[in-house]
Amino acid sequence: MERRTNSPYPRWDRPVLAGVGVLLIVSTVIFAWADRVHDWRWYQTEFRGLVGERFGEEKARTAPRGVQQIYAAQLGRADRCITCHQAVVWKGFEQAEHPFRTHTPEPLKAHALEDYGCTPCHGGQGWAIDVDAAHGEVAHWEEPLLSSWLGESYSLAGSKGALMQMNCNICHRYARETPGMGAINRAKAIVTEKGCRACHVVNGRGGTIGPDLTWVGDKAPEQYDYSRLSGHQTAFAWHVAHLKEPKALVPESVMPNFNFSTGDAQALAMLVMSWRREEVPAAFVAGTPRTDPVTAEEALAEQEMKTGPGAWFVSTGCFVCHSISVFKVKSPAQIGPDLSNAVEDVQKRFGRTLDDFLASPTGTMSVVLSRQIVLTPEQKAVAVQKLREAFELYLKQRAVAGDRGTRP
Repeated sequence: MERRTNSPYPRWDRPVLAGVGVLLIVSTVIFAWADRVHDWRWYQTEFRGLVGERFGEEKARTAPRGVQQIYAAQLGRADRCITCHQAVVWKGFEQAEHPFRTHTPEPLKAHALEDYGCTPCHGGQGWAIDVDAAHGEVAHWEEPLLSSWLGESYSLAGSKGALMQMNCNICHRYARETPGMGAINRAKAIVTEKGCRACHVVNGRGGTIGPDLTWVGDKAPEQYDYSRLSGHQTAFAWHVAHLKEPKALVPESVMPNFNFSTGDAQALAMLVMSWRREEVPAAFVAGTPRTDPVTAEEALAEQEMKTGPGAWFVSTGCFVCHSISVFKVKSPAQIGPDLSNAVEDVQKRFGRTLDDFLASPTGTMSVVLSRQIVLTPEQKAVAVQKLREAFELYLKQRAVAGDRGTRP
């Protein structure tokens, strides 16, 4: 028989093992409980309870159980949002809290759920059934749910749910105005009013002074420089700040400050971020052909700017700040004076000839001509020649206007 030796130390192995076992059991129970609390099963149970309260238990039993999915075949999308948002097509829950609210009926008339699903309009991760993952609140998912709370976090000046219009514009890109897209409609009007195409190519039309914006929405968030941006470090926040004060974020930019309001800057940011290269079936694209509609007047004005007597001022970028009205060159910003009478104006304001001023500019022009629009001596000579031609035309128009008793 083995002799046992009495140890001066207490034996802890059994209590330790027992404690570990209890902890494992408790943690397993907690894990299982946490997995079921506020997951899709919990939401379905809650929804059946709401249906039972309003319409009776028999109706509640008709509510679907298990993971639900909409497969939009033409878009190649599988959305499981209705696993939790079961009230989407149920009448009677129009005032309920999410996810138990009936979908607004008007958009569904033209965008049937079985054809579009949910995420093409709302964003988010359609395959997921976990709340955070489904709403896109996870690492490396670049299409978050474009909800009103996200709009609130950006302090949107208008509707807090307006961010969703970015997704709407993927299909409605070529329509000048679309019902329900107030912010994007305003932004499209601003692009025309401010002549953004004078410097930027958009959909194949425009100038080359600034970057091509046709697919700027595809630019990855990591490609932006946030070193001068406070607050949200996101592409949307960057665009808003850049539109409000271009040189604050890009010191070398030649883009003028248009003094956009916060609302207009946010609307423009939504518009440019909607310009993405998405594979959308032709039947889903509103408006044909797939190009921006242009009026005859707009086409003529663009042609005169590019090929007319003032084309040199367009190609060099001078027109960004200055109009030359006698040459039918219109500045999108109109920050500086009209150069039609620059020969006379420079002499009056600075007491110098135009040749002398361009050779040795002062004030704002010294910065512009040394850093942003650097002209060679030959180019300055061309500028003087063309501005003298403009002044001659200006004098003729002034004389005619004087005979008529009107201003040129």
